[in-house]
Amino acid sequence: MNFRCGFVAVIGKPNVGKSTLVNHLIGQKISITSKKAQTTRHKINGIFNNENAQIIFTDTPGFQTKYRNAMNDRLNQNVIDTVNTVDLILFVVEAGRYNNDDENILKRLPENMPVMLIVNKSDKIKDKLLLQQFIDEIQKKRNFVDYQIVCAKHGLNLQTLINKIIFRLPENPPFYDDDIPTDKSVRFLVSEIIREKIFRHFGEELPYSVNVEIEQFNETDELAKIHAAVLVEKEGQKGILIGKGGEKLKNISTEARLDIEKLLDKKVFIRVFVKVKSGWADDIKFLNDLSL
Repeated sequence: MNFRCGFVAVIGKPNVGKSTLVNHLIGQKISITSKKAQTTRHKINGIFNNENAQIIFTDTPGFQTKYRNAMNDRLNQNVIDTVNTVDLILFVVEAGRYNNDDENILKRLPENMPVMLIVNKSDKIKDKLLLQQFIDEIQKKRNFVDYQIVCAKHGLNLQTLINKIIFRLPENPPFYDDDIPTDKSVRFLVSEIIREKIFRHFGEELPYSVNVEIEQFNETDELAKIHAAVLVEKEGQKGILIGKGGEKLKNISTEARLDIEKLLDKKVFIRVFVKVKSGWADDIKFLNDLSL
């Protein structure tokens, strides 16, 4: 059989389940997920392999329009750059919830690119007729190459989606070895795990301008020692993160350590501390250093 390989962009507004979808399709956590929108900041390539195909998924940030700063401008440009360099776009919407934010993203997608409509969180609509009516209305807006109803959280119809994606990919040899789940470094994945725990604990208490830097990463066969700095813009945010008696930061560190131990398959010693760096989200040089 001819081998197929290509790049697939996963596009949609914040919090429609893009990262959850990619993580379940890959079978391993490579993107952070939380109820706080706009948690993904980097284009993360997650790689699916089977005997007939390799799919390189690109999980992009959701378009951000609420807050304007250099960081969010950079994130939005990342999305635009991504959709022009892939073989297929998955346009993800939440079942029963399509608004102007979805519409604006759909209008930005290049006309010459094949787009597949993905209706996620299908468990939100129990009536199949209403769900189909919802899909029919969206399909009037663009000539989609196909559509698929999924529920990423529960793994519904993901194998069907994989088959449809492979059918749309060009014939190519694999671009990556078949044992590599992502092209990102372990240090990067560790920083993302810590950032996920922060968003899960604090929700709207903290703004989007929170980042994690891995300042020390030493690894042996039995143990990994990690020092991570959480960057915030204001002194008050530092206090929120640390919590009374350091309790909140301790909880974040513990939860992150458990996930990192699963990732590395070894014991982990982790020290997480907080740094105040005012204006970092508008510091272009600093954003370049962080690869944002």
